[in-house]
Amino acid sequence: MRLLVIDDDPRYRALLRHHVTCQWPEADLVSYNPARRGPLPPDFLAQGFDAVILDEDWAGGRGIDWLPELARRAGFAPLLFLADRADDDQARRARSAGAADVIERVKIDHDQLLAALGAARERQRTQLDAWRASEAGQNAERFGGAVIHGYRRVRKLASGSVSTLYLSESPALGTLVVLKVTPVVRKDSGVDQAYERFVQEFDIVKRIRHPSIVRLHDLGVTAGYAYLVMEFFAGGDLRTRMRRALPPREALTFAREIAVALEAIHAAGVLHRDLKPGNVMLRDDGSLALIDFGLAKHRSVSLEVTDTGLIFGTPHYMSPEQGHGETVDARSDLYSLGIILFEMLTRTKPFEAKNPMAIIYKHRKQEIPRLAPELAWLQPLLDRLLAKRPADRFASAKESLAAIRVALESCKDAEAVA
Repeated sequence: MRLLVIDDDPRYRALLRHHVTCQWPEADLVSYNPARRGPLPPDFLAQGFDAVILDEDWAGGRGIDWLPELARRAGFAPLLFLADRADDDQARRARSAGAADVIERVKIDHDQLLAALGAARERQRTQLDAWRASEAGQNAERFGGAVIHGYRRVRKLASGSVSTLYLSESPALGTLVVLKVTPVVRKDSGVDQAYERFVQEFDIVKRIRHPSIVRLHDLGVTAGYAYLVMEFFAGGDLRTRMRRALPPREALTFAREIAVALEAIHAAGVLHRDLKPGNVMLRDDGSLALIDFGLAKHRSVSLEVTDTGLIFGTPHYMSPEQGHGETVDARSDLYSLGIILFEMLTRTKPFEAKNPMAIIYKHRKQEIPRLAPELAWLQPLLDRLLAKRPADRFASAKESLAAIRVALESCKDAEAVA
């Protein structure tokens, strides 16, 4: 028995767990706090659960308002609604809105709850068996040319020269995930370098295991394709957030969290080498994580992506030494952080040009732009991050983190004075 419990009261969830485990000792109750995390993602069908238990209300919201929309999602798991009374107007509204059953919240009827859960599980299994055998269910396991069992394709998110990203649901994990799918191309000399970078990404991220780094769930190969299964970020990326003006404190807070992530990967011997707003993701709880380690370098990995003389990365965020194909170290990632911070503060990039090589030239030769007078107090921080020579930058992510924290304190002091 596997249940998703939408409720903000841990004590009540513990009471539910007690009732359920009397019948199913190994039951798995997954908590979802709606007050903290907001609505369920619109593409989520709870296929990995036997039932969803939805509480009547919580701080800042009401389950009765969620119920009709969830019940209208084709294929959503059976919904059991917790009401103050099983025979009041709210309970009748819940049944008419699509609840499979209504359970009295104040005084749980143990036998009714277990019977409702048993019926919900049978309904869910029948529903899933029919869907998997249908044409729609079989098509949902197609990700471009790849057939990947155990995942429901929702939609394509992005497509690049190496891989394609798909939003998917994993019943086994009980959540939405992102599948990164790439062809396994073989040449006379062996597997191509793009695929090696793909596998390297999995190896590197699995080594780090840090809250500020994307979670990777699985790596697989199927009929000419390889795929990575990674967490889905409901909050989108930092680039999306930057479309709205960011006050200095929020920009510095994001910079601090990126520095924390860089400190973690550098301590593991990893350089990111493609740090940019599109690779900084936001979870629904507000936390931040770095993604896309396909260009990263680990001291224990022999693959060097610049072996052929090509320069990989994104020119707008690339350090002078990386742009010129020179040896890079952790200070190169700090330079990229400085570019991101400048852009968050000004909504412009510090170096612009009509072609990539001209941008790379400006990173090395053009002076660091000056901030507006009201932000001038942050210029020393940016000057250190964006120094042309690595030796003139912060020596480590830890050192840059300390400086950003000082700037945040100054920001708070300025606000207090204002």
